[in-house]
Amino acid sequence: MLVGGLVKTKRKVQIQITNKILFMKTALLITIIFFNAASLWAQSDLVKYPEPEFSNEVYYLKKDTTRSAIRLEKESAQMEAKLKFGGLGGMENGYTINDTKSNVRIGSGNNLSFVFSTGASVKVTSPSSDSLMNANGMDPNMQNMMSGINNPLDNIILYKLEGEKGKRKILLQKSGGAFIPNSKKIKTSEKYTFSIKKIREGYAELVIDKMLPVGEYAFSMMTLGMGATGGDMTLFAFGIDKAGF
Repeated sequence: MLVGGLVKTKRKVQIQITNKILFMKTALLITIIFFNAASLWAQSDLVKYPEPEFSNEVYYLKKDTTRSAIRLEKESAQMEAKLKFGGLGGMENGYTINDTKSNVRIGSGNNLSFVFSTGASVKVTSPSSDSLMNANGMDPNMQNMMSGINNPLDNIILYKLEGEKGKRKILLQKSGGAFIPNSKKIKTSEKYTFSIKKIREGYAELVIDKMLPVGEYAFSMMTLGMGATGGDMTLFAFGIDKAGF
């Protein structure tokens, strides 16, 4: 009886050990499958949404068989204010860039998307650079924290540009003078809304909410940095050649 009991106990222990080994193998297999799927998903995501060459710029997302990020015309502009006859003849203020048309052309104004990357999705730091920052009393994670607080997407606006005398303008305010009919009516450049879709950390797709008519356009973004003055604006311009497909 004692021997039989020992045999049964031994078999029970062996079965438990076998079950544990099978469980561990199954868990390991599931983990490997999960990480492979995540890796394939990430690679697919990179194909759908290419990383722009330069960070903190708006790019046109060209949706062909292979998607590509097309760089827009980048211009720097300063606030300009004009008064005619001391304001009696009217006033105007806004931003101006040269030429009546952008060299970046988009064939259709339907279903447009643009992308914006802060570069946060691409790791540029290294243990040595992090150590250097730590040695100088700086937190390597502070840069990411600040980028989250000062989200540049909050300051991007899409305008339809006005053409005048060989230039393109964003009119913030334009009104007639005291002796001009309907002078109290203030004219501004038309704005177009877009929805922001987060693709990955520091990377977003800007989906234009409605069709853009034929014309010239620009995304405006306040210029930041030591060399910028209070009214500086960076514009990312493009043109639409036809309204439909």
